[in-house]
Amino acid sequence: SMEAKFQAAVDIIQQLLQSGPLQTSTEDKLRFYALFKHVPKDKIYMGRPGVFSPIERVKWDAWEAVRDLSKEEAMRQYVDTLNEFFEDASDELDIDALLSGPDFNPTIKENLPKIL
Repeated sequence: SMEAKFQAAVDIIQQLLQSGPLQTSTEDKLRFYALFKHVPKDKIYMGRPGVFSPIERVKWDAWEAVRDLSKEEAMRQYVDTLNEFFEDASDELDIDALLSGPDFNPTIKENLPKIL
């Protein structure tokens, strides 16, 4: 199900942020953040933060860009964005070798097949 793929992708992202050699860009992090925050839709979003809160402002703008998506579409885009990240990373790194290596994060190894 899309929900299962989304949860697997969330687990991968949480591990990626904690350990290298694969690191997401700031742009990727913002997109993942916005889509992740959007899925539950249980938060009341206030107006755009002011100029004295630059980080919150950037996060708010990222969320605003996906605000009209359905929950299902937000989950799909989250998974698709992660797949694109791995495709881009495979240009520079041997993903298969990383996955089969003994030191690679077991949570990522376990969840990666679930998002493909």
